[in-house]
Amino acid sequence: MIRYISIMTFLAALLAGCKKDDYKLNTNIQPVDKLTAPLNNKFTKLQPATSASVLFEWDQARAEDGSLVLYEVAFDKENGDFSKPIAKIPSDGGGVQNKLNLSHKDLNSLAGKAGIPALRTGRIKWTVLASKGFNIQPAKEARVIEVERPNGFAEIPVDVFLTGDATEAGADLSKALKLKSVTAGVFEMYTSLKDGKYKFTDRNSGTPNVFSIDNGLIREGGETTQAGGTKVYRLRLDFNNAAVTVTEITGIGLWFAPDDKIMYELSYAGNSTWSFTDKVITFKQESWGRDERYKFRLNVKNGGVDGQEWWGSSNADNNRPTSSTPAAFWELKPITNSDRWNYCYKFRTEVDTKACDVNVYFRADKPYTHEVIIK
Repeated sequence: MIRYISIMTFLAALLAGCKKDDYKLNTNIQPVDKLTAPLNNKFTKLQPATSASVLFEWDQARAEDGSLVLYEVAFDKENGDFSKPIAKIPSDGGGVQNKLNLSHKDLNSLAGKAGIPALRTGRIKWTVLASKGFNIQPAKEARVIEVERPNGFAEIPVDVFLTGDATEAGADLSKALKLKSVTAGVFEMYTSLKDGKYKFTDRNSGTPNVFSIDNGLIREGGETTQAGGTKVYRLRLDFNNAAVTVTEITGIGLWFAPDDKIMYELSYAGNSTWSFTDKVITFKQESWGRDERYKFRLNVKNGGVDGQEWWGSSNADNNRPTSSTPAAFWELKPITNSDRWNYCYKFRTEVDTKACDVNVYFRADKPYTHEVIIK
């Protein structure tokens, strides 16, 4: 019992001695004295498509108690004072190292935020913020880096929509038509445009970023005017290079390989769809059997110049499809027509001498494809 009381007395005395916290966190630091790289006003031609980067370095800051200091590199417009920087990026090693490797892609993004247009040269100011606890100290100097931006957008939208009174969906943003993402930064749509105005957005709600077409280039803001009556187009927007290709689709035909000619023309039906209805499809009798091979020819116009495109199967040769053939069989792929027999589809056996509907879909919400419906 005596031992128990002694221990309790000791613990009580120990706790009493701990009521005052004699330890105080020392957050005092000496700020970064000198920025060392890149040199002030150094010029860099940005190449975001490469793995190129720029190394930012500075002298170490010193903590009074010798403990760890964290760093952020602050970026601002050339005339900014860092009170509202355009970005703050932790240094390498999670903010521990006194250097930062920044890719040309990220620098291009910063240049855009600094208001430097594509294909233009501008300057970005930078400095280093050293911190310990809540004590943040800016470096004793700031520097400027001069950059030349490439063509294209620093911030590429995830989605792109088409809206306006010239479009099939009208000017109601909530009904805007979504473009297909073809590759990274590239979007396209097959659609009709009537006389009026249209624009592109990165959302179909709220206050989205807006883009327009100007002499074959994508511009931020504004609208594009369609004139000359209703026409059907393929609109391809490449945000990597700020480039637009507008291709007029003047016709689509079902091309029958045995006759080496168009069997039937398809008419544009809206919603990125071409169709013909209730047309009899008859195979060609050959010495070896009945031939049923076909593909599609698009008549196009680029810059006022007429041309042709061929769309067919991903396979050079095919068997006749059946009711269990996968849907991928009917998907449309761009092909060459160096050989009239290659990359053709085949009709189902039941199609021969029957009236059919054929629909070709260049829609954004699914793979480009087609279907043959026996009436």
